[in-house]
Amino acid sequence: MLEPYLLHLETATTNCSVAVSKGEELLYCKESNSPDFRHSDYLHLFIEEALSNANVKINELNGVGVSMGPGSYTGLRIGVSSAKGICFANDIPLMAVNSLAVMAQQCKTEEQATLLPMIDARRMEVFTMPFNQKQQPIAQTKALIISEETIAQLPKGKKILFGSGAEKCKSFFTDEEFHFRDDIRVPSAKDMLPLILEKFNQEQFEDVAYFEPFYLKDFYTNAPKPKSV
Repeated sequence: MLEPYLLHLETATTNCSVAVSKGEELLYCKESNSPDFRHSDYLHLFIEEALSNANVKINELNGVGVSMGPGSYTGLRIGVSSAKGICFANDIPLMAVNSLAVMAQQCKTEEQATLLPMIDARRMEVFTMPFNQKQQPIAQTKALIISEETIAQLPKGKKILFGSGAEKCKSFFTDEEFHFRDDIRVPSAKDMLPLILEKFNQEQFEDVAYFEPFYLKDFYTNAPKPKSV
C-alpha cells in the first residue's frame, strides 16, 4: 500500500497551523501563534505554502485531517469549513481528532502520571481531558471551572498540566502532585500526524456533509447595548 499524502489543519486555538505528511513523515509545517491572529486571513495562504514546500499538489492528497475541538468557536468553524471544502472538491476522506489529544502528543514522559492538557475557555474555565503517560485518554472532555474544589474532580497521583489554560491553575493547584509544563502552550498540526494516519488506515472517516466541530459549549456573545433615544 502506498503511503498517503495527508493535509492536517489545526485552528482550535490562537495557533494557525498547517502540516503536510507522507505516511509517518512530516513533509512541511507552517504555523503562527498570536493572540490577535485571524485564521480567516491566513489559513488558505498557509495551506498553499505548505503544499508548495512539500511539493504536493492538492489533487494528490489522499485525505484531510482536522482538529475538531474543543477550542475557539470561530477558529474551529474556519478550520472545519476549509477541510470540508477540500474534501468535497477532491472527493477524499475527512478525519477529525480531539484538539486536546493533539496537544497531549507534545508531552512525553516515562513516569506514571496523568497528562492534563488545558485550553483556555475564558474567565476561570478550561477545556481539559485526562490522558495516561502513553497519551491515551482515560476520561471524556469537559469544561472545568478552576477553583480549590476542582482538585477533587481530578485523577489521583502525579499530574502534568500544560496548555493555554494551565496558567490560571497555578494559584489553586500548589500540591507536589501538580507539575506544570510552561513550554507546551497550544496544539500544532505536526502533532496530528500519528492520530490522523491511524484513522486513515482504519478508514475512520467523517461524513463530510454533516460533520460539525466539537464546540463542547454553546457559542454566545454579549447582547448589543440598546441605543439611546
